[in-house]
Amino acid sequence: MSYLWAFVIGGAICVVGQLLLDYTALSPARILTGYVVAGVVLSAAGLYQPLADLAGAGASVPLLGFGHLLAQGVCRAVDQTGLPGAFTGGLCAASGGVTASLVFALLAALVGHSRDQN
Repeated sequence: MSYLWAFVIGGAICVVGQLLLDYTALSPARILTGYVVAGVVLSAAGLYQPLADLAGAGASVPLLGFGHLLAQGVCRAVDQTGLPGAFTGGLCAASGGVTASLVFALLAALVGHSRDQN
């Protein structure tokens, strides 16, 4: 059942993004930024954690989940270190995922061969 919820909720997040691309004049960069900010706002309102618990990777992998991760990291760091945690918490929480994506991108660039698009 958890696979079904991950598929439905993750798919719904993607459908909303596709509808925004198709029916608004928003650029993809603005939509992606809006998703991250929406994840932070939903996390601050206490609405995203129950969704993440229900959907698992269907809610934590999309950009809404990245915003949620940043917000949770900031909250934890502020509780531990005070105001400086507001500046460092999001970076500390997301550093593992960002590092992994950079390493895998480097490996893909080293293994793959680029070709002229023409």
